[in-house]
Formats: sequence, C-alpha cells, structure tokens
Amino acid sequence: MKKIEAIIRPEKLEAVRLALGDAGCTGLMITEIEGHGKQKGVVQQWRGEKYKVELLPKVKIETVVKDADSERAIKTIIATAKTGEIGDGKIFVSDVQDAIRIRTEERGDSAL
Repeated sequence: MKKIEAIIRPEKLEAVRLALGDAGCTGLMITEIEGHGKQKGVVQQWRGEKYKVELLPKVKIETVVKDADSERAIKTIIATAKTGEIGDGKIFVSDVQDAIRIRTEERGDSAL
C-alpha cells in the first residue's frame, strides 16, 4: 500500500477530489494548510502598498491506495492540479505497512 500526500492550490481541490473519485480512490482526507516552497511567498499590492505574504494557503489531500493503483492516482492528481505556474504543489508517496478497519478488524488491502 502507498500513502499519497498532495499539496495543491485550494482552487483545484474540487476538481482533484472528483477526478480521484472517478479514478477509484474511494477514501481521502483533506486539510487546509499554509506554507511556502522555494518561492518563499509572494509580494502583493493592496491600496498602493506592497506587502509580502510568506505563508500561502494550500490544501493537503491524503489517500492510501493499493500499490497497483498508486501511479494512476498520482497521474490523476498531476493532470488535474497542474497549471504550469509556480506554486502548483508537490506530491509525496510513502509505503504503508498495514491498514486496519476498526469496525471489522480487516487488515491490509481489504481494509481500504
């Protein structure tokens, strides 16, 4: 099993969520976060005054999928979230040792 964590633009959330559902990713968690990458924020202007926003709003989507489904989920996120501009986000993939459904005590892939 793989855990996929995707940091994306907030305005892309609904499209990515629907696309992942269509791709067969049934369970996911969504967290509103703030952060920055290499760009270290952006300079904005309001009422003629410039100011720097260092922490930008982002959304983190987490899902755990079977090994065989991980590439499809990753490609779906990239295709849906990509704008080609700085700040599109990142995807992190890590191994999951086990998953347990509390209600039935199922383990492994069947718990997903």
